Amino acid sequence: MKKLMCMMVVGIFVMTGGFFVSGAMAAKTVVVAVQAPITGPWAFEGQMAVQSCKVAAELINQKGGILGGRMIEIQEFDDSGTPKDGALAAMKIVSNKDIVAAVSTYGSPTVEASSNIFEKRKMINIAYGATFLGLSQKNRQFFFRTCGRDDAQGIFFADYVPREFNVKRIAMVHNNTTFAIGVAEETMKALKPKIDSGEVKIVFYDAVNPEDRDFTPILTKLRESKPDVFYYTGHYPEGALIARQSVDIGLKCLFVGSNAVINDDFVKIAGLDVAKGWLMTQEPMPAELPYAESKEFLDAYKKKYGEIPSSPWPIYAADAVNIIAHAVNTTGSTDPDVLEDYLHNKANGVPGVTGPIGFTDQGDREGVPYLMYEVDKNGKYVIYESKKK
Repeated sequence: MKKLMCMMVVGIFVMTGGFFVSGAMAAKTVVVAVQAPITGPWAFEGQMAVQSCKVAAELINQKGGILGGRMIEIQEFDDSGTPKDGALAAMKIVSNKDIVAAVSTYGSPTVEASSNIFEKRKMINIAYGATFLGLSQKNRQFFFRTCGRDDAQGIFFADYVPREFNVKRIAMVHNNTTFAIGVAEETMKALKPKIDSGEVKIVFYDAVNPEDRDFTPILTKLRESKPDVFYYTGHYPEGALIARQSVDIGLKCLFVGSNAVINDDFVKIAGLDVAKGWLMTQEPMPAELPYAESKEFLDAYKKKYGEIPSSPWPIYAADAVNIIAHAVNTTGSTDPDVLEDYLHNKANGVPGVTGPIGFTDQGDREGVPYLMYEVDKNGKYVIYESKKK
């Protein structure tokens, strides 16, 4: 009888212990790292990205989390927008055994430095603001991105701008960053058939230093080339100064920025009188997203932070959180090999804030569209309406 009682007590202890272990496991959070330029020249973008990831996690958690009740926990890591600090942030992330996957950062050079470390340590990393074509051409197994690529943007500019605006003389300037060079080079490739046929001509092609503040020397040379359109492929901090100084020296042509040039800070720095009328080649902005997931996310973001993000990159960061959570929940695993196999081969049309999510064999987002935007008289970005009858 004593033996039976002892066995029963042991059995109850084991069962109870098992129950508490299982309960603890169920309560343990699924940690996702968010690497972003929270400080530095791109802090405006980085802070919106972190906020977007937190909103995405909160929405998932409000619906019960994943894996039967585990909550998503966001941990943020600042890289100040530089490759050196990006590598340091990535090292901190991979050194934390609790982190399941990383939402990688804004800026292709920084993503390049970070992804090399993530790849070596076999951690899923999904970039939200890195469009350089070469990032997905190095056979990285664990690299993905929720945004588009430079070649798609270049193709859009080459097709849309000459046709819509009847321009022939094109000036192009980048800022010597991997991203900006990529957009410029891919645009040149896309324009080549029209250049060869004489339909358009590149009258000016050069670069600026993004750390400079006086761009009048190069803008004066650009003005002398008499362009019909000036396409700047760099970033918004110096882009706003270039916009202001272009007006100051009397440069008169169509102004178009790439998808890193225009956001609320661009308008603030350049001034509404200058920014008004600038065009931008861009993925759909948050306000134009037509999906139910978009409305839910933007409503939650606005309620928490007062206004929706003023660029698409933070929304792509939110979708990086969403697809990571979906992959973990669907596979029932946090193993990186299981997750990358699912993302490469099985994730297809997964609902997201920016639309259905799926990836190519190289980890690129499938089916990212581009539109032409214009800064309106109120400093807001609106889809450009064709003037052609």
